[in-house]
Amino acid sequence: MKHQEAILAPADIARQHLAQDGELPNGLLRSEIADSWQRSLAAGLACNAPLELDNPSKDQVDDLKAANRTLIETAQPEVAQLVDYFHGVGGLVMLADSDANLLTVRGDKRHMDSASRYALEPGANWHEGVRGTNALGTVVVEKAPIMIKGREHFLDQVGHLSCCSAPIHDTQGGLLGVLDLTSPTEGELPPNLSLVQQAVRSIENRMFSGQFQQQIVISLHSRPEYLRSSWQGLLAMELDGYIQAANEQVCQLLGRKREQLVGKHLEELFGVKPEALLTTLHRKGRGQLRMRSGDFVCELVSFPARINSYQNRSTKPSPPKRETPAPSTLQALQLDDLAGQDPRLKKGVRMGSRALSHELPVLIQGETGTGKEVMAKSLHLDSRRSQGPFVAVNCAALPESLIESELFGYREGAFTGSRKGGMIGKLQQAQGGTLFLDEIGDMPLPLQARLLRVLQERVVSPLGGGEEVALDIAVICASHRDLKALVAEGSFREDLYYRLNGVCLRLPALRERADKQNFICQFLQKLAPDGRQISVNSGLFEQLLAYRWPGNVRQLETMLRVAVAFMEPDEHCIDHSHISDDFLEELNGVPPVVQPQSGGHTLKQRQQQQITDMLARHSGNMTATATALGISRATLYRRLKAVRAATD
Repeated sequence: MKHQEAILAPADIARQHLAQDGELPNGLLRSEIADSWQRSLAAGLACNAPLELDNPSKDQVDDLKAANRTLIETAQPEVAQLVDYFHGVGGLVMLADSDANLLTVRGDKRHMDSASRYALEPGANWHEGVRGTNALGTVVVEKAPIMIKGREHFLDQVGHLSCCSAPIHDTQGGLLGVLDLTSPTEGELPPNLSLVQQAVRSIENRMFSGQFQQQIVISLHSRPEYLRSSWQGLLAMELDGYIQAANEQVCQLLGRKREQLVGKHLEELFGVKPEALLTTLHRKGRGQLRMRSGDFVCELVSFPARINSYQNRSTKPSPPKRETPAPSTLQALQLDDLAGQDPRLKKGVRMGSRALSHELPVLIQGETGTGKEVMAKSLHLDSRRSQGPFVAVNCAALPESLIESELFGYREGAFTGSRKGGMIGKLQQAQGGTLFLDEIGDMPLPLQARLLRVLQERVVSPLGGGEEVALDIAVICASHRDLKALVAEGSFREDLYYRLNGVCLRLPALRERADKQNFICQFLQKLAPDGRQISVNSGLFEQLLAYRWPGNVRQLETMLRVAVAFMEPDEHCIDHSHISDDFLEELNGVPPVVQPQSGGHTLKQRQQQQITDMLARHSGNMTATATALGISRATLYRRLKAVRAATD
C-alpha cells in the first residue's frame, strides 16, 4: 500500500482511502478541493457513480437561454476568442448561469466518451451537489476562481479532464454566471485560469458600461496604459456626483470595499467637483483623481443620453435601474448627421465611404474632440464589413513597449512578463472587419516599418514566432497632428503615410463648421427627451456661436446633455440657468457672480434668484411669471417651494 501511495497522485490516494475507510484523509488534497469533496460526500455522491445525463427539452433550453440572453450576448466576443485559443487542440469553452446550468458549449468534444459529450450540452446542470467537485459547480459554491486538474474531480468518469472556471459578477457583486475552459488532462494546451479571469473582467466591464448608460461612467487606473483594458477600474455616477456603482477592479485599486464607495460623492472621495472633472475630461481627454493611496488617471467611458432633472439627494442613491442601454448621441450619429450641411465635410464623407467600398485606406485628420473615432465607426457601419468587428487602438494611449504586442499579439514566452497562453493582437481581432488606428502620428518609427510590411503583404505573425496569418481587414487611421509635417521632420515614414492616405478626410473644428448653427440645433433635438422640441435662448445661442469650442463636438455634447438634464419636464427653452458654472465662466470670460449661500448648489442658486427676480418684476403674478420663465405654473410652485425651503 505504501509503495503504491508513493507512485500514485494525491487524488488517487485519497480515493483509495475513501473506498477503504469511508473517510477522506487530511492533507492530501488542496484545501479548496478537500472542502469540495466533503460537500460532495455530504450530498450523497460516490466517486464511482455514473455520469447521469440530463435530458432537458428544447423548450427548457430555449427558456434558459432567454432568461440569460444579456449574459450570453455580452460574453460572446470573449467566448469566440477563447474558442480560437483552443482551436485544433480539443478544448471546450463553456458559459453557465449562476446555478451552473450550461448556456453555451463551444469547441471540440471528439476526445470525450459519449457520456461526457451528452453531459456537456446546453441545459445540463453541473452544480457541485449533482456532479461533485468540478470547476463550474465548485465556483458557484465558492464564488471564486478555481482550477481542477484531472482526478481532483470527484467523479471518476470526468477524471480525464482538467478545467478552470471564474465567476462572472453583476455590477453589485452578485453572481451572474460562470466562464469555463475544459480540455483533456494530457492534451497539448491545458486550461489557463489567468486567461479565463481576464476574459471575465472584460465581460463584467462591458456589462457595467451597458447597464449604466443612464449614468456617467469613468475609467480609472494608476497606470494610463491600463485604461480601457480589462484591468481598468470603473465608476458610475449621477450628474450630481453621487457614486452609483463600482466594479471589482476599482475597489482593489482604491483599497475600498464596494459599500465604502457606492453612495459617496465624487468630491468626498477625490476632492474634485463633478462638473470640473467632466470639463477636464472633455477638453483634454484625460484627467487625474487623487487619494491618499495615490494618483489615478481617468477617462470618460460614457455620458448618459438622458438624465432626469436635478434633485437634491441624500448620500444613499436609489438602486440603479436596469434599462436598455442608450447609446451616446455622438456615437449614434449617422454619416449624414456627422456631415451636416458643411459642403467640404459632405464631400469628404462621400469620398471616405467610397474609398472603403473599394478597399482603400482612409485617413481622418482633425482636432481632438471633432469625432474622429465616431466618424471611423460610422464609415465602418456604412461599409460591406459592417457585420464584422470594429477594433480601435489608440496609439497615443499605449506606452511604446506595449503597442507592438497589442497590435500583433504574441506567443507564450515571447518576452518576460508575457501572459501564459499568449495573446491575439488587434490586427487579428479585426479579421473580416475594420481596424481603426487612432493617433497614428504617435506610433514609434520602428513599429511603423513593421506595420507597413503588414499592410503591404496582408499577413501578420505574433511576437515570438509562429505561422503567419492572412489578414482580411479594412484600415482607417486618424491623427490630430499634421502627418505631412511629421514626414518632413523625419518622425513619420513617408512610405507609410502614402500607404495610409488613400483618401484623407479632414474634420473641421466646430468653430470652423459652415453649418455650426444648424449642427447645434440638430444635436440638441437628438438629445431632447421624448422627442419634444427644445430651443435655446437667443442671447445664449449667440454666445454659443461665438464660443471657440476647444473641446469641439465632444464638448458640445456634454454641455447640451447637462443643460437638458437640468430642464424640468415641461420646459422647452434652455437658458443660462441650465448651464453649469464652469462653462458659463468660459462663455462670459469672467466668473459669474453668485450670492453666497450655505450648503447651496450654485446652479440651484441661480434658478432661485431668477424666480425671485421674475416674481418681483410681475408683482407676484404667478401666471405671468411662469410664462416669462417658460415653465408651467405647477413647476413654478415647485421651484418657489424649494426657494422658501432654502431660505428657512
